[in-house]
Formats: sequence, C-alpha cells, structure tokens
Amino acid sequence: MKKLFQKLFKWELWNFYVLYFPIGPVWLWYCLQSRSFWYFSSSNPTITFGGFEGEGKKEMYDQLPGHMVPTTIYIMHNWPIDEVLKKVTEAGFTYPFIVKPDVGMKGILFRKIENEEQLHKYHEKIPVEYIVQDLVELPVEVSVFYYRYPWEQKGVVSGFIHKELLQVKGDSKSTLRELVLAHPRARFRMEEMQHRHGHRFDRVIPEGEIFYLSYAGNHNRGAHFTNLHKEIDDKLHRVFDELSHYTDKFFYGRYDIKTTSIEDLKQGKNFLILEFNGCGAEPNHIYDCGMSIWRAYSVILHHWKALYRISRYNHKNGTPYWSFRRGWKYLSNAKKHFRLLEKYD
Repeated sequence: MKKLFQKLFKWELWNFYVLYFPIGPVWLWYCLQSRSFWYFSSSNPTITFGGFEGEGKKEMYDQLPGHMVPTTIYIMHNWPIDEVLKKVTEAGFTYPFIVKPDVGMKGILFRKIENEEQLHKYHEKIPVEYIVQDLVELPVEVSVFYYRYPWEQKGVVSGFIHKELLQVKGDSKSTLRELVLAHPRARFRMEEMQHRHGHRFDRVIPEGEIFYLSYAGNHNRGAHFTNLHKEIDDKLHRVFDELSHYTDKFFYGRYDIKTTSIEDLKQGKNFLILEFNGCGAEPNHIYDCGMSIWRAYSVILHHWKALYRISRYNHKNGTPYWSFRRGWKYLSNAKKHFRLLEKYD
C-alpha cells in the first residue's frame, strides 16, 4: 500500500498515457492546424517519420560525423553464428561490448556481452536485426535536447542532464534482493529485476562493489537524472549548432552522449554520440529533477510548439507530411515490432 501511494504522488512514475492525457488536446490542436495527423513527420526530413518511432539506428548513425559515433556493425538475426563471430572479429571488437536491436526503444533487449557464450545466446534469442557496438566507458553520460528552427543558423539547447545508470552498492551484508528492495527506484521495478537478476538475488554484494541493474541510461530503465541547466552556455550551443548543420537536416531531438567531462564536451572533444532520438524524444530533463508536474507540462508544451513550427516550415518548403494511411500502417508495424521485442526481453 505504501508503494502504491508513493507511486500515485510521484508523477515521474506514472504511466505514459496517464501523464500525457491532460495535455493531449494541445497535440490534437496542432494536428488540426496542420491538417495532418502526422504533422511531425516533416520535422527531421532525413529520418523516417521524423524520428517519432520505429526508425533504425543505422540511418541515424549514417548521418552523424563518423568519428563521433562508437564503432558499430549490423547483424541479421538469421545469420549462422559462425558468420556473426567472423563479422565481430573482422570489425576488431573485444569483449565486453554492447548489443541492441537496430530498431528499438526504452532499452528493450539492450545487453552488455561479456563473452562468446553470451553472444551466442543473445543471437539465438533475438528475432530481429541488431547492432554490435563498442562499450563506451567514458565516465560521464549526458543527454542534450536541442532544436533549431530551419530559418535560423543558431538553435537552442533546451535540456542538459547527467545520467546515472540504475545501480546498487554492496555492503557485504545485504543480498542483491535486499539492496533492490531498499533502492528508491528499483523497488518499483521488482518484476523486471526478478526477470533480469532473479538468479543472483541471493548473492551478497561485497562492500563498495557497484552492481548495475541496467546498462540502458534512460528513464524507462530507472536511470537517475541530474539537471545541468546551469551548464548550458554559448560553448555548448556552438557544439550542437555544428552538429545540426552537419547534414542541415537535424532540427529537433535529443542526443545521448558519453564524454570525459562536461568541459570537454563544451570544447567539442572527447565525446561519442550513443544515439540521436528525433521528434519522438521526450525532453527528459523534466524527470527526477524536482519539477512540479505543472512545470513539467509547461516544458513539454514549449517543445511541442517548437516541433510544430519546425514541421510546418519544412512542410511549406518541400517536405511533405505523411498521409494518414502511410503513417497508420507504419505505426501499426512498429508497435507489432516492439511487442515482439518485449516478448524476448
């Protein structure tokens, strides 16, 4: 009962549809204004559906500066394991590395692979194309939300957060189960924790040892965010203005990045882009930063307005909105894809 009340009054833990329902009419108003249900599809012209949902990581990586992206290869799920191992070796990978679906979301089927046996098991299980990617062990993980109006040269870094992966710290006395139950966020995810780590629940974690409950640095996987809005300055804006102009087609979305330090990122050095999420990206600086729900709604609505203005401009300048039929079919297929992934996660 205590957990239920805590979840009820902590809006960051609410179901997505419950959280967004009160402001849904604003989204519908933009659809009416645009005369398109998929008005956002023109926001990032070179990303499928503007990056709202279902786009592949390959098409995103191909549009970013090569030296700013971790080494990545693409694996078909129906390849023989010998061919997979050959591709991994030829690309120069060493264990551990990361694997995840090319078309994925919310950290589903995101795994750290420690050895050949784990890779073999993952390959046997996953039902879709996936990527093998270097494990980036730079010490600082951040998200940067950026948008730029196409008629302007400079954009806006509207959100900047530090991310801490979902983890517990051992004390040489408590079992993993006890540490999870005592964790302020993990205890609300017991079904997921049981599924992923149940076979280790009785293990006592040594004093000071960090045990990562998830390697996916997003809100849906329990990562903790710290707002870095005071670090947003002209230097940070210059870095992301340059990225936006690299193809001149990235206008709205969120960069997930690892770097050696915040200052190095501002200097445009020593960082790698793990992902770029397009118009479907949440301004995740609303979470775990002490915002009231009303302030969070204000931030979301501000970003929706920017998305509408960008999409409307691109539409008027030659990027068509998707037809209702095309968008509906695409989203239906994407949802089937994600349901399939969830079955194997």
